[in-house]
Order: sequence, then C-alpha cells, then structure tokens
Amino acid sequence: MKNLYSLLLIFIFVGTQQSFASKVDTIEVYSPSMNKKIKAVVIVPDNSNDKIIPTLYLLHGYSGNYSNWVDKVPYLKTLVDRYNYMVVCPDGGFGSWYWDTTSEFQYETFVSKELIDHIETNYKVCKHRSGRAITGLSMGGHGALYLAIRHQDIYGAVGSTAGGVDIRPFPNNWDMSKRLGEYALNKEKWNEHTVMEMLHLIKPNNLKIFIDCGYDDFFFGVNEELHKKLTYLNIQHSYLNMPGKHDWNYWAQSLPYQMAFFDQFFRN
Repeated sequence: MKNLYSLLLIFIFVGTQQSFASKVDTIEVYSPSMNKKIKAVVIVPDNSNDKIIPTLYLLHGYSGNYSNWVDKVPYLKTLVDRYNYMVVCPDGGFGSWYWDTTSEFQYETFVSKELIDHIETNYKVCKHRSGRAITGLSMGGHGALYLAIRHQDIYGAVGSTAGGVDIRPFPNNWDMSKRLGEYALNKEKWNEHTVMEMLHLIKPNNLKIFIDCGYDDFFFGVNEELHKKLTYLNIQHSYLNMPGKHDWNYWAQSLPYQMAFFDQFFRN
C-alpha cells in the first residue's frame, strides 16, 4: 500500500485548492435490453487535449442514482482533472444490484455492454481493458466486483468501497429477494450472484483489485472475510480500512484512495 499512500499524499499537498474545470454532462443512453433510456453523468477532464484517455465507471448504491457521486462528492471533478481520466456514473436502477434478472432489470448488460458501447462510440477513450476500470459504493461495490469478475475481458481493474461483498448474511434487505427469490428457497442462485462465491473465476494476475471499508460499517465483517479469502487464494489485491460508517462522509474520504489506485493502474 505504500505507493497508494504516496499518491494520496501528493494529492493532499500539491494543489488541493485548485479549482476544477472538468466538463460534466448528463447523457441518456438507450438500453435495447430494457427498452428504455437510462441517464448517466460523464465527467471529462479539462486537460485531456483530445487525447485518448481511460475510463472509470463509478457505480452508486442502493436507492441512489446516477447523480449521487457528483452531487455528494463535488471534488470528484477536481480528481478527474488531476488524474486525467474520464469518469462515468450510470444509473443502476433501484435495487438492481447490477444483475441481469427480469426483463426490467438487465443492468449487467446495460453497464458492461450497452453503456460502454455508447461511451466508446461518442467519446475519445481507450477501447481496451487496460483503459477500463469499475468501482462503486455499497450495492455498487458489490456490483463492480460482480461485473469485473464476470467480464475480465472488458475491465482490467476493479474497486469497491464499503461494498456488500457477500449478500447472503442479509437475505431480507435491499430488494435482493425481489431479484433472486427468497434465500431459503434459492440458495444456489444467491451463491451464483454473490461476489464471495465467485473468486475462483478470477484468472491469475488478471484483475487489479482495490477494496476498502470503514471499521464501523455494517459491511465491515464481510469485507474482512473477502480480504481473508482473497489472501488464502493468493489473489493479489489492495485492502484498506479507515475509521468510518456506511455514509457519505466515509465514501467521500475513500474516493481519493480509489482514484489514486486507478491512476496507477492506467499509468502502468
């Protein structure tokens, strides 16, 4: 983690008061799989100079929407300018968990196929996994890991902040039973849709992984277990804990660490 801390120190001490000039757009992307338009926020760095740049897909949590990150953490725009890669914040629906389940909830297809196709058609960005990463908070943290593991040909790096990385301890929460059925009657399906049971799918040295969670977060226990299981399976990853609860104070605090990690990935 030393390199990550060094990157963050640079962020803190060099120009933290710099005003941002990144371009923020709200776009609508048609989803053929759900037959509707879905909104997303796109933040383009001011200093991209028409160069081909990487893209970070940044997912919101349960009951959130596409505008959460830019509204709640406005210095996200400063970070985009500093690191010179694009950030896309798609709407993930209410309680979708970024899965493909019913015809109304095809958010795996939307984020990892339809949205990427739209972004790479309309913006000057890298069209290779080395220039694509995905992360998110809470439901979006689980969603980012779920999508990256299932689509390692698309994403080269993945993160999660305060992610619900094992859904099974929470069978009655956050609309998951509406998507997957009752846990007691559908345990195999729940296992297939939880990150904790997907780690064997990660190809050796294929995904760069960064996970963080606050000590006082109700997801702290499952993040600790994920870290232990990744370590046991010898899957390289960065893992960070800081004081904090499951709230925007913590997520805002974690964002510079996340974005510094992805900057390092894109540079390498």
